[in-house]
Amino acid sequence: MTPDDYAEIAKRLDRLAPVPDEVLADVVTREGLCFWMFDRDEIPELSGEDVPDRELAAWMCAGCPVIDECLELELRTAGEHTVGVWGALADTDRRAVHRLWRWRRNRPEGGAR
Repeated sequence: MTPDDYAEIAKRLDRLAPVPDEVLADVVTREGLCFWMFDRDEIPELSGEDVPDRELAAWMCAGCPVIDECLELELRTAGEHTVGVWGALADTDRRAVHRLWRWRRNRPEGGAR
């Protein structure tokens, strides 16, 4: 992924800025494929290598209707300490998105635009 990819993802999440955490958590746990498609003990672990981890994240989240909501929730709750797969991104990619997401939310001109 490139810095432009991370910036586009962060921008895409701007629409979710006003949604309360509780609403996001409810939507993600109710509609997120990973909550009912996978047995938690059978989910493969990330390798720590970018390409395989990105492929695993894409595979696990393929077709999920709440990818953006999941990513938004994880960025809010775990931030730079994120681990695992959330929002179709491996943790290293989410950390890069988090920096841009946080910047967009903290801009002096009023936050997300």
